[in-house]
Amino acid sequence: MKRAILSVVIMAGLSFVPAVFAGDAEDMAEMQRQLNKEVLEKPFSVADQAKIDAYVQDAAKKNLKPIEQPPANWNWQPGYTCASIYNYGWRAYSDCAYYHRYYGRYW
Repeated sequence: MKRAILSVVIMAGLSFVPAVFAGDAEDMAEMQRQLNKEVLEKPFSVADQAKIDAYVQDAAKKNLKPIEQPPANWNWQPGYTCASIYNYGWRAYSDCAYYHRYYGRYW
């Protein structure tokens, strides 16, 4: 008897779920369209290319050798470029840029 009552309550509650989420789906779609518009309006850029160039030139003047291998946490793959590791931060990007300018290739 308790199971029957519980199942009736659950089924009654589930019948209202589509009505609650129907408006949310439309709202979410509109928010996603707005977000897409904002992202596409803002161009992608490296943190500051002038700072990257200054870092590379300074390291070259000091005759510093770039790191030999990318750190394991960068998950470097064949075919990657510096843009592939941009999400790891400015230091990762600048180290990659310096290695590329020093050796003329990527890791």
